[in-house]
Amino acid sequence: MMARHRGTLAAAVIILVTILDQWLKIYIKTNFYLGEDVEITSWFHLYFVQNPGMAFGWEMGSKLALTLFRIAAIIAGIYYLVRLHRSRREPVGYVVCIALIVAGAIGNVIDCTFYGLIFDNPAPPHLATLFPASGGYAPLLHGQVVDMLYFPLISFDWPSWMPWIGDTRFVFFHPIFNIADAAISTGIIALLLFYHKHLGFSSADGNDAEKNQ
Repeated sequence: MMARHRGTLAAAVIILVTILDQWLKIYIKTNFYLGEDVEITSWFHLYFVQNPGMAFGWEMGSKLALTLFRIAAIIAGIYYLVRLHRSRREPVGYVVCIALIVAGAIGNVIDCTFYGLIFDNPAPPHLATLFPASGGYAPLLHGQVVDMLYFPLISFDWPSWMPWIGDTRFVFFHPIFNIADAAISTGIIALLLFYHKHLGFSSADGNDAEKNQ
């Protein structure tokens, strides 16, 4: 039964992840100063940062090129999901993984595409304003991605006698990310661990080798 409704399930995953991702980002943008760090527990913080690059704050190439690449990836991902829905050959879990990746890409593309237009930049003592009268902080397709999830699970100071790293602080896990990043990472890791045999667009083609025999 679940296999018959994989298209609905994929759509539900994409919608749910996108809504949660955007809700948290808008909440952080309008309630936190840029750079504000709120400790929820010793191992979990809400830490508001913005980045122009890839997931987890990595940067790559020009802003416009990166945004256009993300949009192209979303189109390809949705096309692939449609093929998976029509073929009904891949496991439901595989479809969910692809949906998570597409949802994460959509979440971050919304930031890159529209946030520069609809927000101004938060600078203490002012919070970001949604739809500011003076206009946004960047043109279309040049917005920055909002990150806020920070998990310093392990942290300590290296002894001063150690060469090069003495008196520096070690933190794991150091990158700050968002729900969209988490969805992309979860989908990719699950694909590699549990569904690596199913990877490849050819597996979604209804005209497989068995039908040609």
